[in-house]
Amino acid sequence: MAVVRLDQLRKVYPNGHVGVAGASFEIADGELLVLVGPSGCGKTTLLRMIAGLETISGGTLSIDGRMVNELAPKDRDIAMVFQNYALYPHMTVAENLGFGLKLRGHPQAEIDRRVAAAAKTLELESRLAARPAGLSGGQRQRVALGRALVRDPKVFLLDEPLSNLDAKLRLSMRVEIARLHRQLKATMVYVTHDQIEAMTLGQRIVVLDGGVIQQIDTPMNLYDKPANLFVAGFVGSPAMNQLHGTLRREAGWTLVTAHGTIPLGEPAQAAAWQPWRDRPVVLGIRPEDLQPPPAGTPAFTALLEVLEPVGNEVFLNLRYGGQALVSRVSPRTLPEPGSQVPLSLVAERLHLFDAESGSRIGA
Repeated sequence: MAVVRLDQLRKVYPNGHVGVAGASFEIADGELLVLVGPSGCGKTTLLRMIAGLETISGGTLSIDGRMVNELAPKDRDIAMVFQNYALYPHMTVAENLGFGLKLRGHPQAEIDRRVAAAAKTLELESRLAARPAGLSGGQRQRVALGRALVRDPKVFLLDEPLSNLDAKLRLSMRVEIARLHRQLKATMVYVTHDQIEAMTLGQRIVVLDGGVIQQIDTPMNLYDKPANLFVAGFVGSPAMNQLHGTLRREAGWTLVTAHGTIPLGEPAQAAAWQPWRDRPVVLGIRPEDLQPPPAGTPAFTALLEVLEPVGNEVFLNLRYGGQALVSRVSPRTLPEPGSQVPLSLVAERLHLFDAESGSRIGA
């Protein structure tokens, strides 16, 4: 396996559009790193630059200590898995798995050995004689993974490999990829637009927007300490609630909004809020931290518009003035749509952002 290092890597297209603006980070040996963001954020462009399928406009890229900016894809010792599988329909599973090795002139005995090992790892041994048309979507994706696996490359690059699968198959293949990574201890770079996929697979996640890296961190740090409003709104399902208002300190901390005043209690992080007193801010609160209040807890009310039961929990879709809110609650006792619901905030779980820059306030 190998370390991959990006130093101010840029992609600027002939029309002047900046696809990636100065990406700098290191992917550790054996790490599964996920690139995530909305469509057009630059994640696939960045992956294709690592693969050598996209020319680099500036900066340097090194794999295993060797600069590879000008190297052809075949000379970088990487293997790529695409979202459309890219299998040869006239070949059997065994032939698809071994085709890349055959092109590189490996002896047949070596090809057979590697194909058998990959088939065992991916539980494809009984399907080696089948052709792609006779496989399920999950089996086709495992063949695509196996074709990369037999290469024994320094780096695996996966470009939205699960996007063509239904929800149940995506879940099982996520588990498959995570298991494969633990088994191989391989360096993997995984691109997805699905933040749940990113959170469940990545040891670290690079969040991109508009070609710019917004934050690089572990999944839980992204969730618990988003660096800015974009990350706060992108990571988490449902997304973090965001309330706009003015931060005040009177008989306690409050957020004064156009619709009313929201009590914030005395959170431990409030010392960092002092410079933002009487200034416009955005308050972030996760749905699970917006709850019906215990007796005696300061609260505010919001209009319940829609209930969304999902089995072991219910999402309350609320309206506070002109701002939409979501609360994640137990299904045991539920209010009626159209009613005013009292709510309180878990003080220790509040997030505060500068309304102008969008940057996080405090640790």
